[in-house]
Amino acid sequence: MTSTTVTTAEKPSSRISGRTILIALLVAIGIAIVYYYIVDPTATTSVLAGTIRQATPLILGALCGLIGERSGIINIGIEGQMLMAAFVAFMVNVALGPIMPLGLALFLGVVSGILVGALMGGFLAWMSVTLKLDQIIGGTVINILALGLTSYFYVIGLTTRGKLPTFALGPLADIPLIGPVLFNRSPIQYLAIILVFVVQFALFRTVWGLRTRSVGEHPSAADTVGISVKMTRYMNVIIAGCFAGLAGAYLTLESVGTFERGMTNGRGFIALAVMIFGRWTPLGSWGAALLFGFATALKTQLDFMGLNVPPQLTGSMPYILTIVVLAGFAGRARPPAAVGQPYESE
Repeated sequence: MTSTTVTTAEKPSSRISGRTILIALLVAIGIAIVYYYIVDPTATTSVLAGTIRQATPLILGALCGLIGERSGIINIGIEGQMLMAAFVAFMVNVALGPIMPLGLALFLGVVSGILVGALMGGFLAWMSVTLKLDQIIGGTVINILALGLTSYFYVIGLTTRGKLPTFALGPLADIPLIGPVLFNRSPIQYLAIILVFVVQFALFRTVWGLRTRSVGEHPSAADTVGISVKMTRYMNVIIAGCFAGLAGAYLTLESVGTFERGMTNGRGFIALAVMIFGRWTPLGSWGAALLFGFATALKTQLDFMGLNVPPQLTGSMPYILTIVVLAGFAGRARPPAAVGQPYESE
């Protein structure tokens, strides 16, 4: 009795302690940002704006992963989905650019990337739900397939006519520091931020979200009350693929403006780390994506400043951060109970 009472009493204090540490960390980061903005406003704004840019494909990839895993399907094929979508979006824009207005060609390129992501999501769902293959193998197949096809059909020298432009949101864009960082972005960057809050609300405040989480936690109980486990998983993995497709289109039509072999450069796997760090929640994943994006943006700024730092060291910063996060948080985060488990209806 005594030991149980002591243990129970200790839990609230540990929660308060963790919350206090988090608040203190956020306050320290805020103070540091304000200080460096006063010292060098141009560099500080550049790093924070770069953080949003670098975090965009990561949070879209993380949303893809968490929607799938919340319904019980592991998706390590995010990298392949993003790469294939980036290639198709680029090729559609190259093909349509000379024969139609630039804005329409870019829009159709983005749509084609989203559709390719959905198609590959359906392929993963078919392997995982219908064929009941090992879901890790299914994701690996997608990664290998995407890398092989994009490398084979890639043509050197192709370029788009342009990229998706940035849009300033009126007077909001003139606010010091915050304006250029949050209110002078390109369309997919705005959309990614909006989608974080939309998915957060949908996942925890709608019937779809309740059914998704029930299928990922206890599919047999969901089946008992009339929820189609198979249909829910199919639908969610296809929807999740749309997010990965949008991330791929972002890379070629908004971020870089061209396509290169393997240009996703591990972002799909980092998105999985972001998802785990964010504890399978959109808002938590967005915070983790901003952390990784900051590491990448800081690396770029250090290179630009010409500091005497080996490029191998600065280039490895985001990946070192990935390892640290997975080592420190993966064991503490609890995934959905039925994730990775094929379901047989009784």
